[in-house]
Amino acid sequence: MGKSFGFELRRKLIHLTSLIPIILYVLIAKYISRSLALLSLTFVLIIFLSIEFIRIKHKKKIPFIHVFYRNKEKNKIASHVYFMLGIIIAFSIFDFRIAFVALLMTIFGDLTAALVGMKFGKHKIKRVPHKKWEGVIAELAVNLFIGFIFLQNWMLVLVMALTATFVETFFIHADDNMIIPVFAGFNGQIALIILKVLRIM
Repeated sequence: MGKSFGFELRRKLIHLTSLIPIILYVLIAKYISRSLALLSLTFVLIIFLSIEFIRIKHKKKIPFIHVFYRNKEKNKIASHVYFMLGIIIAFSIFDFRIAFVALLMTIFGDLTAALVGMKFGKHKIKRVPHKKWEGVIAELAVNLFIGFIFLQNWMLVLVMALTATFVETFFIHADDNMIIPVFAGFNGQIALIILKVLRIM
C-alpha cells in the first residue's frame, strides 16, 4: 500500500500542472482576447494529441513522464488530453466563474478523493471498485470549499460540488477529467440561469 500511495501522490503532484493551461487561458483572455486564449488551448491540445499518437502508435516513452502513466493508459489516450478537452469545452460554453470553479473541482476534488481514500479509506462503496466513503466525503468538502471561495452562492456551490463529487465517484467507465467540468459546469450554468430568473420574478 505504501508504494501505491507514494506513486499516486507523485502522480497527483504532476497532475497539478493541469493548472498551467487554466492560468494560460486566464492571462491571454484578460490581456489580449478570449478567442486567442481558446485558440492557444486548442494548440496545446494538438501538441498533446500529436505526442499521444507517437507514444501509442510507435511505442515511444515520454522522458520523465512515462513512469506516471497508469497501466490502462499505456495503449490509450492519457487523462491530460481529456482534461484539455474539458478545459476548452468549459471556457467555450460556460460563464467564466462557473468554468473556473468546475475545473478547480476537477483537479483538487479528484486529488483529494484519491489520496484520502487510499490513505485513510476503510469503508468501501458497494459496486464501485477502489472507491472509499472517506475519499468521497473529503472530496465533497474540498469542492464545497472551492465553490464558496469563488462563487459565494450556497445553492450554486451545492449543485456544482454535488455534481462533481457524484460524477467522480460513480462514472467509473468514462474519463472524469473531461466529464466532471462538463457536467458540473452545465448544472452550475443551469442553476445560475434559474437563480437569475427567480431574482427577476
